[in-house]
Amino acid sequence: MASALSPPRVPKGKGALPSHYYESFLEKKGPHDQDYKKFWAGLQGCTLYFYNSNRDSQHVEKLGLGAFVRLSDEAPGGSPRDPGIYFSLVLWNQEIKFKVESLESREMWKGFILTVVELRVPSNLTLLPGHLYMMAEALAKEEARRALEVPPCFLRVSRLEAQLLLERYPECGNLLLRPSGDGADDVSVTTRQTLHGTPVFRHYKVKRDGSKYVIDVEDPLSCASLDAVVNYFVSNTNRRLVPFRLDEDYEKVLGHVEADKENGESVWVASSAPVAPGPGPAPASGGRKQLPPVPITPPPTQDKPPLLLNQNENYVIPIADAPAADYENEDVPSPSWQVVPKPRKLAKSLKPPIVPKPEPKGVNSGLAKKLAVGSVQALFPTTGLADLTAELEEKLQRRRALEHSAGCAGDQ
Repeated sequence: MASALSPPRVPKGKGALPSHYYESFLEKKGPHDQDYKKFWAGLQGCTLYFYNSNRDSQHVEKLGLGAFVRLSDEAPGGSPRDPGIYFSLVLWNQEIKFKVESLESREMWKGFILTVVELRVPSNLTLLPGHLYMMAEALAKEEARRALEVPPCFLRVSRLEAQLLLERYPECGNLLLRPSGDGADDVSVTTRQTLHGTPVFRHYKVKRDGSKYVIDVEDPLSCASLDAVVNYFVSNTNRRLVPFRLDEDYEKVLGHVEADKENGESVWVASSAPVAPGPGPAPASGGRKQLPPVPITPPPTQDKPPLLLNQNENYVIPIADAPAADYENEDVPSPSWQVVPKPRKLAKSLKPPIVPKPEPKGVNSGLAKKLAVGSVQALFPTTGLADLTAELEEKLQRRRALEHSAGCAGDQ
């Protein structure tokens, strides 16, 4: 019997590899790193992306170039075992060191970084014509990309609010774009610098002329995008002006890098939604949180039978102490507990019931019977001893009946 043909194996879909202006291996060392770490790096826009492998589609780190200050070459390591070439990227708030394998790789990285930051192809680097052509293509792509986006330093605030932001957050930059006050498509540039210890604010008008922006200065300058306007102010002030960026870019979805079991490639895996750590149903959204139920211990039942007193003996019946109220606000115990209050010095004051002497038959005998019953009820006021009181009362009546019958027989 011929075996059934198994269906062909469908290869697992992989994310498309990102497109970069330039990419190669790059070793990176941040201000808090102890040593260099090797990445596959790519430049896209004004951001450097770092990957664990050149086959990965999801970056593990990224570095924005918006606070760019300068690039500088570093001295060699000095060891024959370390033939690496070093250079550093100085940003406005940190310095990142890089290590490459050759001088050509270092010049390529410096050239592409300067191209996207300054929006021009650098002319002071050792580059081949082919390299310059690649940078010119990257420049055209970057200009087209910036023409379609608004720079991060553009905020919809008034003139006074712009001054307050620049004064309150000087570490975030000192150049800010905002809408113009005339209500048209024009924009304004607000800057803040310190002169002799005193903050100085300046405001510049940028007019919209079709698809271009014209900076209204003594020699008007036409720019293709708002990003080009920002770059003009930054480059013509020796980078003393830094675009204002209040918030950094943060990811919205929690995830991690995980190795694929089939091909060993690193893939980005989004973490599942968090589960409530505590047991029990989750509280409804917008409602009050429910407190956990408090276990209620029922009061102990009196299962023991009541004690029977011997009528020929005298007893002092002790009354149990009431449970002490353990509350800060001096609350009383629950009314479900039948508590007998303890009178002071009860044991010394109580005496055994005194049986009255037999009285002549008539009105006094009825009065004596009522007094006897009243003394027994006063002795046992507790409802829990009702049975004991009834039994003693019955015995007392029997004794009086016997004494009364004996007295009548003696009189006869």
